[in-house]
Amino acid sequence: MKVLLWQNIDNLGKRGDVINVAPGYARNFLFPTRTATPTDPSFVRELEHEKKRLSKLEGKLKEDAAVLAKVIEKVSCTIEASATKEGILYGSITPQLISDALKSEKVELDPKKIEIKEHIKELGVYTVTAKLHPEVMVDFRIWVVEGKETAEKAAE
Repeated sequence: MKVLLWQNIDNLGKRGDVINVAPGYARNFLFPTRTATPTDPSFVRELEHEKKRLSKLEGKLKEDAAVLAKVIEKVSCTIEASATKEGILYGSITPQLISDALKSEKVELDPKKIEIKEHIKELGVYTVTAKLHPEVMVDFRIWVVEGKETAEKAAE
């Protein structure tokens, strides 16, 4: 049975492909989950219309990501953490902590989009990558400093 794929499916095909599958697989899995439809001219036209709409949306998302990248490049992000006298952190800096620090600078960034190349377990300056879009990535610096509360306790 020939079907038109509406989503990418591993080991089967990509969105927009017309493939041949077993009738039971199409009827029991592909059609109910709306991942494929029968190869009907109306569905083909609908898929083409959907592709145009998604390409416009993708362009808008890429533009928004580029604007956000320019903002993130200019931000100075400082994270206060507890550390030993040698400068080793008691924990490590996570993407969530970086996201929270960016929020204090009025920049909203999902922690899932932050990539830390090396574990941050010491005080210092680090470069972190934000993957805002598959085609838009930006590197920015964070400063990990000892927290004021921790320094006061150590002094006592």
